[in-house]
Amino acid sequence: MKIGIIGGSGLDDPKILQDYIEKDVNTPYGRPSSKITCGKIKGVEVCIIARHGKNHEIYPSRVNYRANVYALKKEGCGFILATSAVGSLKEEIKPGDLVFPNQFIDFTKYRRPTFFDKYGEVKHQPMAEPFSKDLRKILINECRYLNFPFHENATIVVIEGPRFSTKAESFMFRNFADIIGMTTVPEVSLANELEIPYASIAMSTDYDCWKEDEEPVTFEMVMKRMNENAEKVKQLLMAVLPKIAGIDEEFIKKKIRTIPDFPKKGIMFRDITTLLKDAEGMKRVIEIFQDRYKNKKIDVVAGIESRGFILGGILAEKLGVGFVPIRKPGKLPYETISQEYELEYGKDKVEIHKDAVKPGDNVLLIDDLVATGGTAEASAQLIEKLGGKIVEIAFVIELPDLKGREKLSKWPVYSMVSFEGE
Repeated sequence: MKIGIIGGSGLDDPKILQDYIEKDVNTPYGRPSSKITCGKIKGVEVCIIARHGKNHEIYPSRVNYRANVYALKKEGCGFILATSAVGSLKEEIKPGDLVFPNQFIDFTKYRRPTFFDKYGEVKHQPMAEPFSKDLRKILINECRYLNFPFHENATIVVIEGPRFSTKAESFMFRNFADIIGMTTVPEVSLANELEIPYASIAMSTDYDCWKEDEEPVTFEMVMKRMNENAEKVKQLLMAVLPKIAGIDEEFIKKKIRTIPDFPKKGIMFRDITTLLKDAEGMKRVIEIFQDRYKNKKIDVVAGIESRGFILGGILAEKLGVGFVPIRKPGKLPYETISQEYELEYGKDKVEIHKDAVKPGDNVLLIDDLVATGGTAEASAQLIEKLGGKIVEIAFVIELPDLKGREKLSKWPVYSMVSFEGE
């Protein structure tokens, strides 16, 4: 899963970003603020946009927030981390502290706040919890580990800019917010509309203008303190990226029930039925598969009996292609071909309709779990007998100790979660 970063805080440094390219992209909403810098940091794919342009030439209300967020979605980013400078409205939030807001109040006036602004295209997006709890938890835990001063709950009031507040406004905002900024909205709400988990890393640079014994905020002050503390943000981002890349695995594994000693003593049975009945978990599984395969040329999805039918059927509909079942003997009504495979004790076989796959078809083969790999291997051989080409064999669960991937080494294999040695 790629991670989008808005306001990269020096992460586009060639010493940090590996194998990077710059993409000049366009979107239905215009061009993003900058070229998208795509590469890898610690093995994690990232896409970085400079919110205000490479030379900080775009003021807050002229930022094309819709193009920025849409471009990251189009690039396949499953999460967005956004960095920004904010003013503190509370004594305890000192300049240099990091803040992870969990709520916002929108005081902007002139921005395009939604992707759904055409006649007849109204969408009322829930926004009770706008910032991702999972992302914030990772950021907060890592900040605690790095011993950086931080604040884990804060309401940010977002103003239009580019001017700073009057004293009257600053005192008013203190009554219902903790920090003040110019860019979080509509960025966070747009990410929510596209169902991209979003978190903000806000750096306190000043006390706005409410604090009598402090100089009122200036742009020069903001930039100076941002530069002085940018290294903290960079360290934090580099530390959390690998952890965020594992969010989906942790989330999905929690939805899968483990039953000891089934079907016999010593076996840890991974029960996917608890995931299937969990609406949020299933939604995420299908989204991950869809994001992985939406830009692949796939003609048909083939599902292995029986849970492969559930996953494969939903995914085929999302991808706009047909679905083909691969079943145990005697279950398919039309002419079939079969493939035998070895079990621990004895043999079994799977069957497919003779007309299920046409020569040259690109086929995605899917099942819930790969253990020894025998059923998946036989299913892939069936598809190839009909002249189909395996794009990939995909599973939700992999049990690496049983070495099923080795048996499938002829084809590309993808698994969402792994229970290695557990």
